[in-house]
Amino acid sequence: MTERPTSTREWNSAAYHRLSGPQVSWGKKVLSRLELRGDELVLDAGCGSGRLTADLLEALPRGRVVGADLSENMLHSAREHLAGQFGSRLSLLASDLLHLPFRRAFDVIVSTAAFHWVLDHDRLFTNLHAALVPRGWLEAQCGGGPNLARLRQRAHALAATPMFAPYFVGFREPWLFPDAASARATLQRAGFVDVETSVEAAPTLLENDGHFREFVSHIILRRHLENLPSQQLRAHFVDKLAEQAARDDPPFLLDYWRVNFHGRAA
Repeated sequence: MTERPTSTREWNSAAYHRLSGPQVSWGKKVLSRLELRGDELVLDAGCGSGRLTADLLEALPRGRVVGADLSENMLHSAREHLAGQFGSRLSLLASDLLHLPFRRAFDVIVSTAAFHWVLDHDRLFTNLHAALVPRGWLEAQCGGGPNLARLRQRAHALAATPMFAPYFVGFREPWLFPDAASARATLQRAGFVDVETSVEAAPTLLENDGHFREFVSHIILRRHLENLPSQQLRAHFVDKLAEQAARDDPPFLLDYWRVNFHGRAA
């Protein structure tokens, strides 16, 4: 995740750890694509609270993982979740993915729900390529294509209403959702070979109104809500979105899409 003021880079990591079931399920599919010997040095780029890092370490009985994330809160949760079990085979690093302090260090780089928060993908993938050993590879996934189009359109329309518009002057969406063709081109410009990219639908049905409100507040629109100066306004913003989602068929369905990245360092 890219360098930002502390107020915007931090997450409620306890809420993320509890609510991130969809991200974990998608990430497990990414990990299933890895063909590991078991002794590699792997970078988990944007490790979050460490739920998938644990699965990665289990697949590396003789290997090591470096988990990198910009959020100190996420790293604290990951440390609590993982350190006692994996000891010296795990290192956790507070780092901007655009400024990783590694050159030709890793056999594999894995990332599952972070890259869409980085707006400069050319710089991101050039930096990741430089962190891989020759013939090392990248296996990653993030939001892509028409990801969350319905919710984003509703949030944009709501932010333009008189009640909220003064707080969103100059605000831009905090994500980049590439399609398969642009993802491929970006990897190739960064120097990756054997590139494969694809976009897949990942519709996610939330359980009820309460689950929707929590998930949208802590996982998707936290940067939007940071623009609002009071908890009352934030709650009202989410209320309006929840009312619309309740009328969908089925209710509370999020139209998630994921873009997959695979490539090797030359």
